[in-house]
Amino acid sequence: MLNKTQTLFCIEKMKEMFPNAHCELVHANPFELVIAVALSAQCTDALVNKVTASLFQKYKTPEDYLAVPLEELQEDIRSIGLFRNKAKNIQKLCRMLLDEYGGVVPSERDELVKLPGVGRKTANVVASVAFGVPAIAVDTHVERVSKRLGICRYKDSVLQVEETLMKKVPKEEWSLTHHTMIFFGRYHCKAQNPKCEICPLNTLCREGKKRLKAKEAAKGK
Repeated sequence: MLNKTQTLFCIEKMKEMFPNAHCELVHANPFELVIAVALSAQCTDALVNKVTASLFQKYKTPEDYLAVPLEELQEDIRSIGLFRNKAKNIQKLCRMLLDEYGGVVPSERDELVKLPGVGRKTANVVASVAFGVPAIAVDTHVERVSKRLGICRYKDSVLQVEETLMKKVPKEEWSLTHHTMIFFGRYHCKAQNPKCEICPLNTLCREGKKRLKAKEAAKGK
């Protein structure tokens, strides 16, 4: 396990590699961000952005999403995985926003997670990006990078990964760390074929060491 100092060193190196890390979901306001993040579950941001380019032209408010039949909304997001369930949750989310929040997206995470289709990760993204609340949203990239490097244990749950990062990273750095680790995982430490050979963290990364050692052994055969 990497200690706090080693963890912060790794994150600083990631920041040097990706100084412009940011939320890549295109949105104009908190409401659009909630919809976009909800759609992004088990889906790439690139695909979500393709869909929302037209979706956000058609639907501007919670009322707009509720004014059409569910089947029409499903058709609008058909290219996204789990589109049927996501369409149902979007309409339920919009109904709750109108009934309980005056049509306004709440800024508190405890309130955000009450919305249909909004889990802890989504709530953290919205709180952080839309409202500037310090948060670390653990998506597949953040989880993978944390476990490969040894910041967390392989068997840790998503919540445990988040809690470990919160302990090792200063609160004022949580949001930037989240975006930085996503970029690092998305474009460098990929699920398949991570770039271990050119990684500035391979002297600390337990997974990287294993991969490089295995490649060297394979060359020697």
